[in-house]
Amino acid sequence: MAAECNFSGTCGLGNRQQRIAGLNDSLRKTGQGGRVVLTVGITGLRAEIRAAIIAAVASFDHFDQNNDPHGEHDCAVIEVGGKTVIWKIDYYDKSMQFGSDDPADPAVTTRVLAIMLSEEY
Repeated sequence: MAAECNFSGTCGLGNRQQRIAGLNDSLRKTGQGGRVVLTVGITGLRAEIRAAIIAAVASFDHFDQNNDPHGEHDCAVIEVGGKTVIWKIDYYDKSMQFGSDDPADPAVTTRVLAIMLSEEY
């Protein structure tokens, strides 16, 4: 079922923020619905630490006003295995050349989840 969303703030499945948060959660939890990029700092870690970081990003659910002021579940800083990790989701158009016109609409948006060490930001 496709949900129609627009900049007016409403969607078939709730408000725009909820729709964007749901799409972001889906990418973060399943790796589906966009692209996942691991920086060289993350790929250079031991496999078990890298796996723990990916699992921690996928299971993250401690969103609050401080780390998610727009309610879109698009960024957080976490500690895993003694490493400070930042993950963030950006929204591009389908050509990956420009920002998306409507991040609530997966038909026009390519989501990119980047996972990096804090010193790489």
